[in-house]
Amino acid sequence: MSTTNGSAKPNTFSIDEREVDIREGETIFRAARRLGIKLPHLCYSPKPGYRPDGNCRVCMVEIEGERVLAASCIRTPTPGMKVKTQTPRAKTARRMVVELLLTDQPPKDVAHDPQSEFWLTADRQGAATSRFPRRAAPAPDRSHPAMAVNLDACIQCNLCVRACREVQVNDVIGMAGRGYGEKIVFDFDDPMGESTCVACGECVQACPTGALMPATLVDAANVRTQFPDREVHSVCPYCGVGCQLTYHIKDDKLLYVGGRNGPANQNRLCVKGRFGFDYVSHPHRLMQPLIRKDGVPKHANDTIDPANPWTHFRPATWDEALDRAAAGLKTIRDRDGSKALAGFGSAKASNEEAYLFQKLVRAGFGTNNVDHCTRLCHASSVAALLETIGSAAVTATFNECKNSDVIIVIGANPTENHPVAATFFKQAAKRGAQLIVMDPRGQALKRHATHMLQFKPGADVAMLNGILNVIVTEGLYDRQYVEAQTSNFKAFAEHIKEFTPEEMAPICGIAADTLRTVARSYARAKSAIIFWGMGVSQHVHGTDNARCLIALALICGQIGRPGTGLHPLRGQNNVQGASDAGLIPMFFPDYRSVENADIRASVEKAWGTTLDPKRGLTVVEIMKAVHADVIKGMYILGENPAMSDPDLNHAREALAHLEHLVVQDIFLTETAAYADVILPASAWPEKDGTVTNTNRQVQMGRRALPLPGEAKLDWWITQEIARRIGMNWNYRHPSEIYAEMASLMPALDNISWDRIEKESAVTYPSDAPDEPGHDVVFGDRFPTQDGRGKIVPAKILPPDERPDAEYPFVLSTGRQLEHWHTGAMTRRASTLDALEPGAVANLSRGTIVKLGIKPGDMVRVTTRRGTIELIARQDDAIPDGVVFIPFAFVEAAANLLTNPALDPFGKIPEFKYCAAKVEPVAEGARAAAE
Repeated sequence: MSTTNGSAKPNTFSIDEREVDIREGETIFRAARRLGIKLPHLCYSPKPGYRPDGNCRVCMVEIEGERVLAASCIRTPTPGMKVKTQTPRAKTARRMVVELLLTDQPPKDVAHDPQSEFWLTADRQGAATSRFPRRAAPAPDRSHPAMAVNLDACIQCNLCVRACREVQVNDVIGMAGRGYGEKIVFDFDDPMGESTCVACGECVQACPTGALMPATLVDAANVRTQFPDREVHSVCPYCGVGCQLTYHIKDDKLLYVGGRNGPANQNRLCVKGRFGFDYVSHPHRLMQPLIRKDGVPKHANDTIDPANPWTHFRPATWDEALDRAAAGLKTIRDRDGSKALAGFGSAKASNEEAYLFQKLVRAGFGTNNVDHCTRLCHASSVAALLETIGSAAVTATFNECKNSDVIIVIGANPTENHPVAATFFKQAAKRGAQLIVMDPRGQALKRHATHMLQFKPGADVAMLNGILNVIVTEGLYDRQYVEAQTSNFKAFAEHIKEFTPEEMAPICGIAADTLRTVARSYARAKSAIIFWGMGVSQHVHGTDNARCLIALALICGQIGRPGTGLHPLRGQNNVQGASDAGLIPMFFPDYRSVENADIRASVEKAWGTTLDPKRGLTVVEIMKAVHADVIKGMYILGENPAMSDPDLNHAREALAHLEHLVVQDIFLTETAAYADVILPASAWPEKDGTVTNTNRQVQMGRRALPLPGEAKLDWWITQEIARRIGMNWNYRHPSEIYAEMASLMPALDNISWDRIEKESAVTYPSDAPDEPGHDVVFGDRFPTQDGRGKIVPAKILPPDERPDAEYPFVLSTGRQLEHWHTGAMTRRASTLDALEPGAVANLSRGTIVKLGIKPGDMVRVTTRRGTIELIARQDDAIPDGVVFIPFAFVEAAANLLTNPALDPFGKIPEFKYCAAKVEPVAEGARAAAE
């Protein structure tokens, strides 16, 4: 036991004669790092989620009194232990390990990655060559579009196995063989490109040798030729998870992207976040303003080649384009009144851009007709949350599942739509949490689930009411919590009596006993959390679906504690922030009602203008108002309603009918084809700004690349239009816009631009400038008038359009892992488009047999609104009688088919359910398609 001045210190040990305290679970390796002693490591990654394995032995140290050297990455210290890292024996052993590993490596001058951790370690250890005989080198594997596999550089450190099996929990990579024949394999020793790999790239990020690398970094000989000259830290622009990342740049060109240790991702990324960024340099990028040619009319079924816009547009200077754009909007406002204008912003924009855009529509146009894609995503969830608990944001981060005993995932497919969030769900299941998945489709999360409730499409409320009935009638609810923290329980309990599991089972397709088991598991859990996605929200009864989930959490007291809560998984990267910033028709920033006179007066004072006292129209309502000749002009920033709206024929006819349309975007999207003026904007890696993810984490995006051609920053463009219609704006930087926005948003108290710049991410609410934000909220009271959560009952409401003899199938739509939303970005990302190059209709094995076709054949899908033809894909997760179509493919746009019927509360369309007909395409048509 070590001593200091004669007094014993029982909880310390020494490294190189320096005393260090023993910390629970800390290894010698980590303790040495605290002292600034950097031991070499190859099989160990000091990043979150990676356990030490101790199989390469390059980190060995000498421990006094022990016969053999110890691997410091797996050895924990004991009181009084004396560790020496720089003895001749330890240094010789480490150098010998590296020499042994060098034996089978390609020489450094032809190494796949001469700057890999392995070669850096070899240089530090003074090992350049090996004395030992080489074995035959495995052949390279270039079968995967995203990653190059060169196992001749593999040292079998197992980091890629742990990355795949334990961090991302995909279980694709493993070790096969024994002894001399041992090697890394994908699935059953398949080529990587033919395996079940989902291309998250975690293995690439973990590999220390260059055996696994991004395919874009190596030449035809599989040798890395490009190295970055700078790095920029930012955040991913795809889904609502909000993964932090690092751009690696050379000569102002993006080489590759790596994960960063942000609060939502802990270094992890998915295929889009890692390999989906070359869209920024795609030849379709808009480089100069465009104006529609004189005499070129707009037609609803018109198509324009984004590579050749000159058939319909001519180039213009910025002054001419901005003058034309603003003049058209101003003319309509002054002639027909404010109600004749509308604006669509974007959840791909930053908080500052969203705030400025809604301010322009409200203060400049004089109307609340402003909306964005939250209307097509989680509007019904927002409506239910505001109604019941007074807040539209999540009550707990998804990372809280680490503290949960029971996790419910309903109406969401996180392994495809929120892949990094899904890793935390899978890890929780591996440690023993009950994972209950509820969805009409099967999904990859199913194999990790304790229960998979594959209920009938559109029967959410019936299933949830059956579960609620069990909890109430069996007295499993939390009486103390209900009495102290909720309202309306008595009426709810009376309402739920009739929804017994036996009555609900035939409606929802889940056995009564299963409903009872799930109800008891959730109610009896110490900590339970609920996640849901657009499978819950995109129905005419979407608000009722969310009401049921909220009631479930409220009556069981599963809110406000670690591991509990309600979490609608947000879709777009900034749909939370854009909604927070007021990019919705019924609320000013921070969800303050536009119809409240006191609130409106405070915003009028801040903005120095009179504002519209009535809520505006939503996305679908705006399109109807265009057809009715009420709305005549629109300004659309980064939104693509010609692909994202339901019943696209109706939406495209509306866009073509507009007297004046201004579109601000990075590509000539399907919506821009109807524009009178197109303004070339900035892609996410080209600007500074904040975004807010699904966890309520406000994060900093940083400019990494120069703007191409004459493209301009989005906030600058919006400001220039504002000036031309009479607004005296003079913002010089997004930080000034943020400061104004935050002054109107109590949620952002104590979260300054400088703080976000310094910390990269801050969770709201935060109690003080130097205090972390709250991951879990509403432990004491809810932000409602009485401080209680309101329990709202829901009746069973069928989908708007049911299958019949003519249209016997149910059509559901959604996203894919590789493509995002309307595909404007991902279909211009080369790797993503190579992985999923064409439109598919996912059908069950039984349906394919019934139709008399084979996977890969063409099918025709028809609804009462339109028809598309696309390739049939067999998907055993799809029930018989259901067809699932991703909506990212313009050549077979799923939303030509979808039903625009709205939820009466959230005003969200019923994307997830409508009646359809599926039939084989005739041989002649199939041959023509090929």
